[in-house]
Amino acid sequence: MEIIVGKTAGFCYGVERAVQGAKNEVKDSNAKVYCLGEIVHNKQVVEDLEKRGIKFIEKPEEVKEIRSKTIIRAHGIPKETYDKCKEKNIEIVDYTCPKVLNIHEIADEYCKKGYYIVLVGAKNHPENVGTISYCGDKMSVIEKKEDTYKVVQDIKKSGKNKCLVIAQTTYHLEKFKEIEEILTEELLDNIELEIKNTICRATELRQKETEELSKKVDLMIIIGGKNSSNTKKLYEVASQFCKETVCIETVDELSNKGNIGNKKIGIMAGASTPRKSIEDVVDFYNSLI
Repeated sequence: MEIIVGKTAGFCYGVERAVQGAKNEVKDSNAKVYCLGEIVHNKQVVEDLEKRGIKFIEKPEEVKEIRSKTIIRAHGIPKETYDKCKEKNIEIVDYTCPKVLNIHEIADEYCKKGYYIVLVGAKNHPENVGTISYCGDKMSVIEKKEDTYKVVQDIKKSGKNKCLVIAQTTYHLEKFKEIEEILTEELLDNIELEIKNTICRATELRQKETEELSKKVDLMIIIGGKNSSNTKKLYEVASQFCKETVCIETVDELSNKGNIGNKKIGIMAGASTPRKSIEDVVDFYNSLI
C-alpha cells in the first residue's frame, strides 16, 4: 500500500489567516468575541473555536455586550451587514479573504460604470451572498452551464450594452471555461463583454493536483466539510478519473477497513480542512499495513 497526500491539501492562505486571526482575537481580548456566520465551512474548526470562547451568530442584532468584538468570516458578508454593524456601533475585525474582498471591489466598480454583472457560482453560498450585494439590480447568477442561455436572454433584455463576468473563488475551473465560451459566442457581437476569472489561484492548483493524483491511484479520499463548496468540487474532479472516490469529513467515516491490499491511495483535502483531519486519515491507513 502506498499513501500519497496532495501538496496543496488543507488550509489555503485565506482560511489560515481567518482561523489563526480568530484564535488570536479570543486569546488576546478580555471582551466577548462573536463571529458572524461560520468562520469557514468546517465543523471541526468551528467547534474548536467555540471551545475557545467564540460565539457564532447569524446577524448583528445578536451582539448583546457593549464591550465586544465581532469577527467577519473568511467568506465575507453583504454590504448591508457592514452598514448594520456601523449603525449599532459594533466593533468588527474583518477576516474576509482578500481574494473575496477583491471581487467585491470589482463588482462595485463595474456596477457604478453601468455594467450588467454575471456572477458564476452558487447563488446561496455565503461568499456569493456578499458579492451579490455589490452588483446592483442588473445582474444574474449562473450556477451551472444549463443556466447560461437564459442569462444571455436576460442580458439582451436589460438594455445594457456592457457586461462583466466574474466567478466564485472556489468555482470549478473547467465549468467556468465552458460558461465563458457560451457567453462569448452568444454576446460578443452586440455586447461589450469583459470576463474576469476570479477563481482563486489556490483553488485552480488544488483542482489540477486532484485531477493528476486521481489518475494514478486506486482509491481517492477527499476530506472536507459537508457544506464546503471547494471540497465538493474536488470530489467532482476526482470522481471523473478515479472510480473509487469517497468524500469524508473525518476519519470516523472510514469505519469499514475492507481489503486495502496493495492499493495506491490518494488523499486531498479542501481549503477549510485542518491538518489534523488529514493526519488522522493517514494514520488510519498506516495502521492497516
